[in-house]
Amino acid sequence: MTLAVLTVLPLAAACGTEQADGGSVAAERSVTGIHWSVESVTVDGTTHRAPAGANVTIEDGKAAGTYGCNHFNAKATFEDGALRLRDATTTEMACEERPMSFERTLARTLTGGALKTDVTDHRLTLTTDDGDTVRLTEEPDAPLYGTTWDITSPGPTGDAHLVFDKKTGKVTGSLGCNKVTATATIRDGHITLGAPATTRMMCDTSLMKTEKALLGFFDGTVKYELDHRALTLTSENGKTTNAVADE
Repeated sequence: MTLAVLTVLPLAAACGTEQADGGSVAAERSVTGIHWSVESVTVDGTTHRAPAGANVTIEDGKAAGTYGCNHFNAKATFEDGALRLRDATTTEMACEERPMSFERTLARTLTGGALKTDVTDHRLTLTTDDGDTVRLTEEPDAPLYGTTWDITSPGPTGDAHLVFDKKTGKVTGSLGCNKVTATATIRDGHITLGAPATTRMMCDTSLMKTEKALLGFFDGTVKYELDHRALTLTSENGKTTNAVADE
């Protein structure tokens, strides 16, 4: 009889462990690798709307994002079907009072303990043991084609932007001063840009310097990396230019 008890107990324990692990795996799969935009935080029955730009992405055991002004990083683990964010670090930029107040509320809620996860219709709800909630919405990656990519560097950039058109096989836009158009063949993470055709306006010296740097990416092949709403182009000689998807 004793032997039977000793045999059954480990099996029961293993079953419970498998169920807990299964819940953690399911929770992890449903929320990781997705850019989540924060909509609101509800604490003690009061809902605080998030400022534009507040977001979080969880991947490879890490969480990263912005509270609305300051950026943060944390370790992310899934235990017993719940998410935990630990050892959070953040930048220390001073922002408007309302975003700073929201940031403190969001930071405390995200890092205060276990967060139950619920994903429904591309929406994520994180719930603390006290019943406070963070509501988030999945924000899809910007497509390379058809998006207006606002150039952010090298700067100053003025109104520099690029748009890739799959149908015509061309890229059009502005180099900060002059308009530009060229062929663009995209394949295997690279873009082969043809010789640029531009307008001939003269602008501020700093913009012309930026324009000259951007022209250096044409009439050759560049490597591109697309990260959610950010685009990086790297030339064959290692120079880079960065862009973000226009809102």
